[in-house]
Amino acid sequence: MPRFVVLLRAINVGRRKAPMAELREACRAAGFDAVESYIQSGNLVLTSDGDAASVEAAVEAVVQQRFGFFAEAIARTAAQWSAYAAGCPFPDPQAQRPNHLHLCLAKHPPQADAAERLMERATLGERVALVGDALWVDFAGGVAGSKLLPAVLDKAAGSSVTARNWNTVQKLAAMAAP
Repeated sequence: MPRFVVLLRAINVGRRKAPMAELREACRAAGFDAVESYIQSGNLVLTSDGDAASVEAAVEAVVQQRFGFFAEAIARTAAQWSAYAAGCPFPDPQAQRPNHLHLCLAKHPPQADAAERLMERATLGERVALVGDALWVDFAGGVAGSKLLPAVLDKAAGSSVTARNWNTVQKLAAMAAP
């Protein structure tokens, strides 16, 4: 069965609580195999005989049914995730500031001009690149003060976006590897 990395958007913030142990168990009960999680921010690695869209829909349903709120899920195959982990266009931040380098994935393919639209809002030395279906953001001046907020990322991409820093990208790649 194919292996997937599944990112849940805005989970375990505010009232949107989903303890990872309970989420793993709920995903197993829903038919997923080899379910693992990484930290509390909604990162799952699992196997399924479905495609990415069916995995997303099933995980969203699990969260809704088990925890009582909707959280968007974005799923990518292990092969896609491996390509992200090897294909970052910004090599310097990987070593110098990995927590400021983010892989941003959209629910639907990002608009072709998404990087340019985001660069128009960049004020703290951010760099943005669109590589395939991945938006990469180097928050050179730090994430906290950036104007590239989630709503701005969503608008530029044309659908909801969730982001993970370089360290998380690498950890999920290792977890998803065969």
